[in-house]
Amino acid sequence: MARAIRTSLLIPSALAVMLSGCGQELPPHLRPLSPEATALLTEKGMAQEAPIFVRVFKEESELEVWKAKDDGRFHHFKTYPICNWSGALGPKIRQGDKQAPEGFYHVSQRLMNPNSQYHLSFNLGYPNKFDRSHGRTGNYLMVHGDCRSAGCYAMTDALIEEIYALARESFKGGQEKFSVQALPFRMTPDNMRRHAKHQAYPFWKTLKTGYDHFEYTRQEPKVDVCEKRYVVNVAFLDTPARVDPKGACPIYEALPLEKAPDPPMIQEAQKQKKTTRPMAFAPIVEEPGASPAASEPSAASQATIGRGTTFGFGLAPAKPTYSGFAFRSNATLGAPTAK
Repeated sequence: MARAIRTSLLIPSALAVMLSGCGQELPPHLRPLSPEATALLTEKGMAQEAPIFVRVFKEESELEVWKAKDDGRFHHFKTYPICNWSGALGPKIRQGDKQAPEGFYHVSQRLMNPNSQYHLSFNLGYPNKFDRSHGRTGNYLMVHGDCRSAGCYAMTDALIEEIYALARESFKGGQEKFSVQALPFRMTPDNMRRHAKHQAYPFWKTLKTGYDHFEYTRQEPKVDVCEKRYVVNVAFLDTPARVDPKGACPIYEALPLEKAPDPPMIQEAQKQKKTTRPMAFAPIVEEPGASPAASEPSAASQATIGRGTTFGFGLAPAKPTYSGFAFRSNATLGAPTAK
């Protein structure tokens, strides 16, 4: 079985070589990364087969791809403009509302569609456990090409080819599924205040816990669903066989987090400041079984990593490096899905 899986992983590459040798144009899902993308990976010290993490921001019409490195954290690779998305800010509720989803999703190989009618696509996996717990309906919500959208996030064909290739290579490297944070906007305190009167605001506060986790740690947050809400970065005590998305949350405790180091340029800029003042971090203390905190940091606690915010958490033991991650081998891309 292991030998068969390893062989199947080589099929796309072998086919690509055969077709290129015959002078035939490769199908979109087999095309290698462009020389420019490959050069950027090399410049940033990233392996093509390293795991990826994706964030989508509606209001900014941007899709980010992050790549794991040997320090056990994700590093920004590239930000892509979203060509088109339909609906308005707020989650998808029902089939036909033409809303693009918001939430925390996971994309496995079987959700990759090399035969999409929109050039290439991957299914976000909507509805997930959270969506189903609220009775939300709809299917085939994608990130795809062709720059047209009816509830999806549409890219240009050239950009979806690059994003698809990055995902394909990460699967070859052993990543079983990659996370997608589909967010209404960059969830900074200013943006949260600006949208505080929106009817989706209570829901967005739960999304902010996952956004803040990634901004602070540059690591994928652990996400569970219970009591019809997202619960981020907790360990259940006396965990049942299955956490019921609609049922009461088992007693849990917040997991400790380790802040990602500041990028070198930021560190140097901080050293050159003539005056400094301590970061006003407010440690978050949660009682077992309590809802994960979604507090907003004070202005003094804003870190300058990316465009997001961070706030104080307890420190955790050092995380394992990417080279120490254990992955199982994966087969080739699954059967095509609609769109």
